Amino acid sequence: MTRSLDDGRDSDRLDGLPHPRDTIQLFGHGEAERSLLDAYRSRRLSHAWLIGGPRGIGKATLAWRFARFLLANPDPETRAVRDAHDLSVPADNPVWGRLSAGAFGDVAVLRREWNDKTKKVFSEIRVDDVRAALQLFQRAAGAGGYRICILDSADDLNRSSANALLKVIEEPPPASLFLIVSHRPADVLPTILSRCRKMILKAPSSADVRAALDGFTALDGALPSEAIDDVSVRSGGSVSRALGMLDPARLSFDHDLQAELARLPAIDWRALHRLADRFAVLGAEAAADILIETILDWLDDRVRAGARAGAPPRNLAPLAEVWEKVRAAARDAETLNLEKRPLLLSIFADLSQATQVAGLS
Repeated sequence: MTRSLDDGRDSDRLDGLPHPRDTIQLFGHGEAERSLLDAYRSRRLSHAWLIGGPRGIGKATLAWRFARFLLANPDPETRAVRDAHDLSVPADNPVWGRLSAGAFGDVAVLRREWNDKTKKVFSEIRVDDVRAALQLFQRAAGAGGYRICILDSADDLNRSSANALLKVIEEPPPASLFLIVSHRPADVLPTILSRCRKMILKAPSSADVRAALDGFTALDGALPSEAIDDVSVRSGGSVSRALGMLDPARLSFDHDLQAELARLPAIDWRALHRLADRFAVLGAEAAADILIETILDWLDDRVRAGARAGAPPRNLAPLAEVWEKVRAAARDAETLNLEKRPLLLSIFADLSQATQVAGLS
């Protein structure tokens, strides 16, 4: 399923998964692949694409898959392009080796970079990172095809770096292509959004997640098939989340977190404190990822449920406010290296109050 090159510093590689550039198969996004392929074949390829959707569903894999296809097929008039049914590239094509070796050539990667001082990746994409990546467009494409910038993800841009990117997207150089990944497209700078063709991916089905998990040889015989089926359903279409849930400690944490959410607006503070204490045992970063993803999903579900039930918008507003607070707190915890244990307690206090106002349980 994959070819692996991992130096431990890839901010655009999800925990537990190979880098998107090394992923051979993509499940659940055949329609999106065909849309990109048709646009290329018809020479109507927009210079900038916003590929949006929840984290872990294959957005970056699709971007790299398309980039690889363009590098392997720089002429849209060839028979290989005309006869293609998807964006797959044969495993013996040299482009695989070049990309896996980090010899990107006509591809620029824009992501949070490694900080040698802190020995961690930066918390955002800096303006200098944008300027360095965009140097690609100051030279001609090596194979005569597209020069491609993959941004993973737009959510990590700050105001200055977003504006630096915007200047190039507004007046794109010839034969340039920007593939912009975003987990929360609504939060992307509106002026960037307005210059992109939007492709919002749906979460893959549980069957697609199961098929993707079958490609991980480390899972062979390690867990009962029933357990893999269960997390495939509960993952919300995210393969990375499914893999995380297959770890017994993470699965237990997620199960207990879901139980505390189900109590709301009531709170069992003793149980909640025990759950907070497990951050240290599970690992703060892994636990925080589960916490944020699970709570944001829970909030999305509650808002939709309230809207279906006819709840007034003013009643649902506190839930939206907590949603924003959770995202901001997560960013602050990462940026400032704050103690994450109080984060869980504070979030649940806000969730309890917001749920009461919304009249939901």
